[in-house]
Amino acid sequence: MDDICIGDTLIGSNHPPFIIAEMSGNHNQSLERALEIVEAAARAGVHALKLQTYTADTMTLDVEHGEFFIDDESSLWKGQSLYKLYQQAYTPWEWHKPIFDRCRELGLIAFSTPFDETAVDFLEELDVPCYKIASFENNHLPLIRKVASTGKPLILSTGMATVAELDEAVRTAREAGCRDLILLKCTSTYPASPEDSNLLTIPHMRDLFQCQVGLSDHTLGIGVAVASVALGATVIEKHFTLSRAEGGVDAAFSLEPHEMKLLVEETERAWQALGTISYGVTENEQKSLRFRRSIYVTRDIKAGEKLTKENIRVIRPGFGLAPKYYEIVLGKVVNRDVEKGTPLSWDLIFTDKENEER
Repeated sequence: MDDICIGDTLIGSNHPPFIIAEMSGNHNQSLERALEIVEAAARAGVHALKLQTYTADTMTLDVEHGEFFIDDESSLWKGQSLYKLYQQAYTPWEWHKPIFDRCRELGLIAFSTPFDETAVDFLEELDVPCYKIASFENNHLPLIRKVASTGKPLILSTGMATVAELDEAVRTAREAGCRDLILLKCTSTYPASPEDSNLLTIPHMRDLFQCQVGLSDHTLGIGVAVASVALGATVIEKHFTLSRAEGGVDAAFSLEPHEMKLLVEETERAWQALGTISYGVTENEQKSLRFRRSIYVTRDIKAGEKLTKENIRVIRPGFGLAPKYYEIVLGKVVNRDVEKGTPLSWDLIFTDKENEER
């Protein structure tokens, strides 16, 4: 796949994974905390920080019963209405500029997930370099069309979408002008389990839609994200908080600063380890060849004596004949005196013809 440029950063298989720290609502309605999250993300070494751009009114209705109320026992947000949850979690629109400005000062790429068309118009005024479509919006084709029409790179999470739905989303984006598309394998449970992550979908999705694929990861820890790199993920998104103990709408499945730093380091190591298809000795392994086994003389041998199991062995180091010749040289006659500790070589042995002539 061709590289994709966001800001000044190239994304693709020839570059370290592009790491996105998702702030979401972990600012806990404090701009000061939001700016602290930006600074912590920069120190952790991520490439980008992402917000979510919506209001409670652009997301849902102010209704506190029926399907507008969360009563799922397994939900982190049980006991809240959708409207109240989004009131608590949203990032005030007037905060976007100071947050984005701080990101730029610290060398971070700043962008957001819009949840309706008005959010796209607002983010265009802030000149974001790219957009993200959330899993819950990947069936919102009018929104995808609106974002794609900006001509900017589009990152789209695939949680819950069938292949047919993804095909619709991808076709819509491309037909509307999107040239740079990245799909993110995503499991839309919070937190998600490794068993539900199905990372083998990453190369399949890449081949199916002919685009780069990454991971939007809601599992705990960094293991799943690191594993995704081995399967070709070029982008990794993780929710980020200063401290899970301090709470926040997404804190329970967010990484803390030291964990995010580890994610950056370990995903780059995983990417470096991919290398190419390679057999044989690498340049850095040359010095290790000496520690292979080879055939050595283990007792002093007089000229004319035969090589036997008592006077040669396969041992370390590796400067003698290769072990595969052990059975062949047994019974051969040496042509000179040979000291214990000498690596066996062909020039120490009479050839069959020379032995006959003797």
